[in-house]
Amino acid sequence: MGLYEASFRVKHECPYREISERYPDLTIREWYLSDCQVIELTSPASPADELLEEIDQIGTLLHKSVDDSGLHVVTQSCLCSLEDSIIGRFEQYNCLYQPPTIHRHGWEHYTVIAFDENDVRALLQDLEADRDIEVLSKTAITDQQIPHSMLAPVDQLFEDITERQLAALRLALESGYYEQPRQTSLRELAEQTAVARSTYEEHLRKAENKLLTNAGQFLRLVTATSTTDPLDIDRIRQTEHAAD
Repeated sequence: MGLYEASFRVKHECPYREISERYPDLTIREWYLSDCQVIELTSPASPADELLEEIDQIGTLLHKSVDDSGLHVVTQSCLCSLEDSIIGRFEQYNCLYQPPTIHRHGWEHYTVIAFDENDVRALLQDLEADRDIEVLSKTAITDQQIPHSMLAPVDQLFEDITERQLAALRLALESGYYEQPRQTSLRELAEQTAVARSTYEEHLRKAENKLLTNAGQFLRLVTATSTTDPLDIDRIRQTEHAAD
């Protein structure tokens, strides 16, 4: 199975892109979380007062420093609707978005990973319909080791898992339920909660199932470049026989 990485930049109506266009020394990095955006702004030059005023309007200030090394600001803001966003298009074409989005010199820079080169091609063609786009690179990475930076954002791993299910999962993990040998039982775990054993077990199993389902696409990425099947019984037996 092949893997393909595509990096490209686009222009369309976006407040962060427009800010980066007006301030060429500024770099904006944008991360999407479950219900908000975290924005990091850096510049090697001293910021203009107008820029500082715009930054104050972006969202809740988490960190701000202006010194001889330049500007470094981190903010958190409400997540705008992604109904027709570019991130939604990535998912539509089975492309895995690699955060952060980088805004610089009036361009938005993106990187995506896909299993099929045709998916990457179709995505780029779709984006060309309503955006200025420049492809920076498109590379087959079949023979490369998948870097850990490509692993799932935490909010995607725990998507659709309820608070009760998360609580059940955390209790089991911290109590040694997943250790070998197990340090506790379902009955003992349930006794630490205010629910019956059957209810606790239902929360735990649903959390496990959703977590594994959400991790599936990233598991396929991590194992896609393996040239051998680690569960190949014949190969395992040959290895054990040679050791004897």
